[in-house]
Amino acid sequence: MDHYLVIVTIIGVGILGMAWMPALTAKTRISYSVIYLLLGMLLYSIFDFLPAPNPREYRGLTLHLTELVVIVSLMCTGLKIDQKFSFRTWSIPFRLVTVTMLLCIAAVTAIGIFYFHMPLATALLLAAVLAPTDPVLATDVQVGDPNEEDRDNVKFSLTAEAGFNDGMAFPFVWLAIAIAMVSVSGGPYMITWIWKHVVYQILAGLLSGFLLGKLLAYVLFTLSKKYETFVTQDGFVSIAATLIVYGVTEMVHGYGFVAVFIAALTLRAYERGDRYHNRLHAFSDQIERILVAIMLILFGGSLVRGIMNSLTWPMAAFGIVFIFVVRPLAGLAGLIGTRLKIQEKLVISFFGIRGMGSLYYLAFAFSTTFFKNQDQLWSVVAFIILVSIGIHGLTAGFTFRKLEEVLPEDREILAK
Repeated sequence: MDHYLVIVTIIGVGILGMAWMPALTAKTRISYSVIYLLLGMLLYSIFDFLPAPNPREYRGLTLHLTELVVIVSLMCTGLKIDQKFSFRTWSIPFRLVTVTMLLCIAAVTAIGIFYFHMPLATALLLAAVLAPTDPVLATDVQVGDPNEEDRDNVKFSLTAEAGFNDGMAFPFVWLAIAIAMVSVSGGPYMITWIWKHVVYQILAGLLSGFLLGKLLAYVLFTLSKKYETFVTQDGFVSIAATLIVYGVTEMVHGYGFVAVFIAALTLRAYERGDRYHNRLHAFSDQIERILVAIMLILFGGSLVRGIMNSLTWPMAAFGIVFIFVVRPLAGLAGLIGTRLKIQEKLVISFFGIRGMGSLYYLAFAFSTTFFKNQDQLWSVVAFIILVSIGIHGLTAGFTFRKLEEVLPEDREILAK
């Protein structure tokens, strides 16, 4: 039997299955990420000729595949947020991407240094790659389609957090890289980090995303009313916009992740009630699900093929503590003083899902400079993603159903 044809068939079946995953998830309350992870593990256990999904060996492929799925997910995430932007109504996501994320980074860095006896650069890298929540695997805890007027506090907060902090973790990854470079060759890398990787690249990402989002919105919604030539209802424009914004921003050395999410929010805010937003989101959502299906199968295969071979019991214990203690406590600390009810605070704090963004940052850092303990980092990050997919994927549906029963009257608070 031709192995290539078997692989093509498996990919086709995996993608086809995604067509029914939203309905299956709604019925069973089990995230499709759990199903596809198990599918990947099963396939790689049965077929020994499948290409080895080894991120250590295929670092460049890992980097670009995870990069693609993250930016598509960021566009999809931004396009479905109905909440108008203001510093007051977006205060909770801002708290999560500042206070909560910084507390997580500080805690994990300290654990890496004092518990695992890692060098500062390695400990900080571990903290940085675990800092962002994941827009890719967090679909089950996010708001629905555009124009649904979904004002749920928890879902909006988790959606906006996942959109923002995938880009805002980048400065800390660069800080770990800078420290590693100083330890290897010396040089003024810390000065470069402050003005370039913190100040310039964040501002460039914000500005580029806003301007390109405005330009794309003007072409799609304003010019189309003036000139028939520009009229379109094609949803694939959302993917074109994703690639353009990301490519242009990275060429001017801004943070592309930040720019894509800001562009999506800017595009969504233009002619907010237009049903074309639903087409744009629907297409990006379909592409996202195709990419996620492939990535989860590969990730499941990597678990079978040994990505966690270097995992130790202390590392596994850390992973459990991070998911059940560090993130929830940091989340609750970031939400002190808000008007949220305690049930909402607990759910927001617990559902800090980790996923493809962590794999991207790890591959990026390892391709940039040398770090010690690379095998251990791959193992512990893969373990945390595995546990996150399992725990969060199995509990999200039940948790949010119960939350809606307890707080049915609280869904409009963000609009006030």
